Amino acid sequence: MTYSEYLFPNDMHIYWSLMIVTYPFITGLIAGAFMASALFHVFGLQELKPISRFALLVSLAFMLCATLPLLFHLGHPERALNVVVTPHWHSAMAGFGFIYSFYLVVLTMEIWLSYWEEIVTYGRTSASGMKKTFWRAIALGAGETSDDIKQANKKAIYILGLIGIPSACTLHGYVGFIFGSLKSNPWWSTPLMPQVFLLSAIVSGLALLIVMYVALSSKGYLTWSTKCLKTLCFYLWLAMLFYMISEGLEILFFYYESSDAWFVISTLLFTKLWVSFVVVQIGIGVVVPFTLLSIMLFMKEDQGLYTTMAVIAAATALFEVWMMRWNIVIGGQQFSKSYVGFRSYHPEWLDQEGILTTMGLSLLPFFLLYVLTRILPMREAAEATEEEKPLQSGEPAEQ
Repeated sequence: MTYSEYLFPNDMHIYWSLMIVTYPFITGLIAGAFMASALFHVFGLQELKPISRFALLVSLAFMLCATLPLLFHLGHPERALNVVVTPHWHSAMAGFGFIYSFYLVVLTMEIWLSYWEEIVTYGRTSASGMKKTFWRAIALGAGETSDDIKQANKKAIYILGLIGIPSACTLHGYVGFIFGSLKSNPWWSTPLMPQVFLLSAIVSGLALLIVMYVALSSKGYLTWSTKCLKTLCFYLWLAMLFYMISEGLEILFFYYESSDAWFVISTLLFTKLWVSFVVVQIGIGVVVPFTLLSIMLFMKEDQGLYTTMAVIAAATALFEVWMMRWNIVIGGQQFSKSYVGFRSYHPEWLDQEGILTTMGLSLLPFFLLYVLTRILPMREAAEATEEEKPLQSGEPAEQ
């Protein structure tokens, strides 16, 4: 760690490191993935049917890992449950614990109802006694399905989706609220922070689904649909548009207000964070994907080119959201409360909150997703007969 200018003696260290960058990033993927599923289950967007159930599994896999970065950051992780067992009702983190638990229950119930027919079938056809007992227990002893049960499940999924939408928005908007409520840091303390975090979460979740959908459908694990990919890309473009407006308004507000904080914030953005913020986050992470997605709105022919552009746009958008988390969390701690001193942060490779640990935690949700997809199918059996063959570059796409 290096220093420049003047820093207060008690303000010389960056305490929130890579784990606190990873925490809002993983939490954002949960909300974004759930939104794609809600567009089908709640709003009836049939184009997203091939990805709807898989999006729920993605959301659950990342949900189970969302709190791990916080546990690695804590000095005494064994005390983590104290915040919800003996909560202080004005504590933002206690509120997050209750919101997280509530949304986890809603998400689990929606997945259970979505896979009800498969669960009942597994309980009826499993050869192993232990497997049969397990699936029958999950199915609550049910051995048959009927049209009435299917209709009741659809209504319940619709209701849970309605509940899940504000729950998912609150879950990640609350992360932005925690940062925005810190009055001591002018780079974070803005009412737009929850909105920026929420919109960037939707961007990251949709971007991840696009990359995974193209990869898995090309291997036959998901049902390929040109309309599904185009719909995901359209909503990614829409989310990026509102996200860029919100973040632009945030910086414009600081500039127009021109308070004492603007001097240090402008110095931070255009000198200390010039590469990570202006060049990487804005130049690569915003301009590239938004330009590609804007061009793709008018593309009607070369489907192979469209798919390639979709993957590039989604991957760069996903990278942009991670850089946004880095610039806010790490960048917001680089200036001293003296407003004239700066410090730099260089993460260690083998530290408790180092690069290798962060990479491991970032890959863990994908391992859990693999386990979940080995237990529950990613698509319905009926979809296999309706699968649309992916078009190759140069072939005309459907109109």
